Amino acid sequence: MNRTFLLDGRRVEACDDDTILTAAKRAGVDIPHLCAKEGYRPDGNCRACVVEIGGERVLAASCCRAPTEGMVVSSANERARAAQRGVVELLLADLPVDAVGAPLRHDSELAHWARTLGVAGSPYPRTIAAPVADVSHPAIAVDLDACIRCTRCVRACREEQGNDVIGMAWRGEHATIVFDLADPLGASTCVACGECVQACPTGALAPAGGVARAPADRVVESLCPYCGVGCRVGWHVRDDRIVMAEGRDGPANHGRLCVKGRYGFDYARHAERLTRPLIRRAGVPKSVELLAPERYAEVFRVASWDEALDAAAAGLKSLRERHGPASLAGFGSAKGSNEEAYLVQKLVRTAFGSNNVDHCTRLCHASSVAALMEGLGSAAVSNPVADVEHAAFVMVIGANPAENHPVAATWIKNAVRRGTTLVVADPRATALARHAWKHLAFRPDADVAMLQAMLHVIIAEGLVDERFVRERTRDYEALAASVAHATPESMSAVCGIDAGTLREVARRYATSKASMILWGMGVSQHTHGTDNARCLIALALTTGQIGRPGAGLHPLRGQNNVQGASDAGLIPMVFPDYRRVGDDGARSVFERAWGAALDPNPGLTVVEITRAIDAGTIRGLYVMGENPAMSDPDAGHARGALAKLEHLVVQDIFPTETAGYADVILPASSFFEKAGTFTNTDRLVQLASPVVSPPGDARLDLWIIQELARRLGLDWRYEGPHAGVAAVYEEMRALMPSIAGISWARLERERSVTYPCPSETDPGHPVVFIDRFPTADGRGRLVGVRPSPAAELPDAEYPLVLITGRELEHWHTGAITRRSETLTRLAPGATASMHPATLGKLGIEPGDRVRVESRRGGIALPARVDSRVPDGAVFIPFYDGRAAANLLTIAEIDPTGKIPEFKFCAVRVAAEV
Repeated sequence: MNRTFLLDGRRVEACDDDTILTAAKRAGVDIPHLCAKEGYRPDGNCRACVVEIGGERVLAASCCRAPTEGMVVSSANERARAAQRGVVELLLADLPVDAVGAPLRHDSELAHWARTLGVAGSPYPRTIAAPVADVSHPAIAVDLDACIRCTRCVRACREEQGNDVIGMAWRGEHATIVFDLADPLGASTCVACGECVQACPTGALAPAGGVARAPADRVVESLCPYCGVGCRVGWHVRDDRIVMAEGRDGPANHGRLCVKGRYGFDYARHAERLTRPLIRRAGVPKSVELLAPERYAEVFRVASWDEALDAAAAGLKSLRERHGPASLAGFGSAKGSNEEAYLVQKLVRTAFGSNNVDHCTRLCHASSVAALMEGLGSAAVSNPVADVEHAAFVMVIGANPAENHPVAATWIKNAVRRGTTLVVADPRATALARHAWKHLAFRPDADVAMLQAMLHVIIAEGLVDERFVRERTRDYEALAASVAHATPESMSAVCGIDAGTLREVARRYATSKASMILWGMGVSQHTHGTDNARCLIALALTTGQIGRPGAGLHPLRGQNNVQGASDAGLIPMVFPDYRRVGDDGARSVFERAWGAALDPNPGLTVVEITRAIDAGTIRGLYVMGENPAMSDPDAGHARGALAKLEHLVVQDIFPTETAGYADVILPASSFFEKAGTFTNTDRLVQLASPVVSPPGDARLDLWIIQELARRLGLDWRYEGPHAGVAAVYEEMRALMPSIAGISWARLERERSVTYPCPSETDPGHPVVFIDRFPTADGRGRLVGVRPSPAAELPDAEYPLVLITGRELEHWHTGAITRRSETLTRLAPGATASMHPATLGKLGIEPGDRVRVESRRGGIALPARVDSRVPDGAVFIPFYDGRAAANLLTIAEIDPTGKIPEFKFCAVRVAAEV
């Protein structure tokens, strides 16, 4: 219930959860404060915010005191001001003498309040010796001489991010901030999220290199270019270079960032940026071997934009005319905008004449999409990640959000702190496992067996939501029959989880008031990935754990716009909004809109395109922002195929591994140089703004695509700023009912809107499937499956299992993070992580260089001991071109989702000779 009180003679209204400080701020009254921070739990330890309350003898800390009806508060009378000034003077006593005039941060809050209160320095003598500055960390500078022990950083680390690295040690005048067991920050378990830096009011914790000492020329609010969380960021720009990132209060992150979002921006001005178009020199053949960036001048010559675009289009046109539309294909990018994805797929379908267009969704969640479309009629997540705050039970399976979606992981950790039950199901003990009630360390490849056992328990023990099943699902009987044999006792021997634990987890999931399942590529990147996802869908449908706040299914999207690129039709079997290319009605809509006859046959997927190149069926390829020479499975085979292409056009910002095989290279714009919309994992459509200008003669991707289209015979005219991005978006919106209510003008006003959003007055729908599923009969379909083995099992010759994935500091193929100095200093190279027992059996010591080999290739890299990896397995991230994990992986694909089996193949490991 709202309350009204008097503040400095003004009537102020307070809400239920207000303190005097927050109510005052909303009313436009600034009360000095240092330990208090919006969104954080108030601590009340600095006392800079003290106010006088009528009828009370002592002053009160306004950050901790709730106003009551009729209360009379004075925040700026003589007594309150004297106390506030006194607090600031005492704090300044033990700080550097220039803490007000030349603080460690130009925006130091302590210096601000000192100036506001008229305090130039402290009249009190210094009582403690100045601590030695800690410069051990590549990203964060520590100077505890400026620390006022407000504990903001402790709350930031422990309560907001849930990392538990920063604490307070000792007592009294010896009390100090410590990292882990008083380690240097660079030697601690710090994950460099930078929340402490953003929280620090004095600069005791600050960005390394002193970049925060001077103000930026401008601060541009936009988005983060990395994962699917879609964090909103304030980018500080000086001399047209980004110098600092600051989390903003976006709907997905509420001010939080991770190490990549906060420190991984410097790639935009890396010396290897492509800045002029390049054409392969006449007579220079293509080799399967990768081309080093320093050798580009030997292989390519600089060209004008007109010459390069003419050559790019002429080669594609010639192949189309001589060998037909099926001889061409295109890859778009999940790191590009929705508008770029839309134009790439439109270009391939109307200019090339086929549906041979795909992007990296094929390599991450294609099997999840296939299962969700089949079971629910929609591939969209049912609930946003932050909905875990409403869940009583959360299962994270086959995902490592603490490293791949770190801000999303913070919401999960916060929910656990409030009492949510967390189950982590993964062969590895990922970082979230320490927060979990149960860690189900099932055997690699045994997902289906484990999930079927849980379904068996739910059905056999009468835990099914019978009304939900009766009214909102179909094919229940077939599902029940398919798991009748899958008792926990029988499946325990297969999956490695004891029967009692399987029963416990199944019961807790089914009976909680709201349960959510979040999964990642550990579920999807298998030849049985679609079956894995079918089982998860069945868990939700049989128990009615979907369509409510805190109850649903969420496949965590990897790239920053993989959701939007898929929505925009960058998939070979569907047009925008997932309308099948073989559907006559859907196809006629796009034929009328685009003025072209369209192919009714689904195109080839990523792996199928590579195979078709190898077979000589596809002869020309246009690649915008993808790096198949690193991201494709069995990368040696993929590189051999790329070398066979008669004409390859690469549009990118760096000389990637793929660009070395090109005939024409078109220098494009980075994320920071473009305007456009991006759709995050929560279905949130967000507007990004240009932060800096493209270097040299690099051009906007939208401009490049349109120029190619015109040279291929298409009369595209998108007028307006930033290569007509708003016009492209509005054309796309007119063809996509899911975003019909999200106009460009609305995005300029609101910055972000969740779809589905059918009208401009609709607020958007974060939770979907509330009353029905978007299927023909409104029901969800239950699909029974049978456990099936991986395509390649360990044997005497190759006895270990390879698991690939990402690591915290790097992203995907590393094309951008390997060019970030800070991220590279934090994680200089890939390692082969193995359990101590595995290393012991092999006679290998941590740090030894080892050779890892599969039937497809081999790589050399250092060994790393990691007890979180199961015995008998090897974990290798796939970002490092010097030890490309995908040279080892197998190209066998899921028959439905057409996704490769990145998560399982047989390898052997030996000390490098």
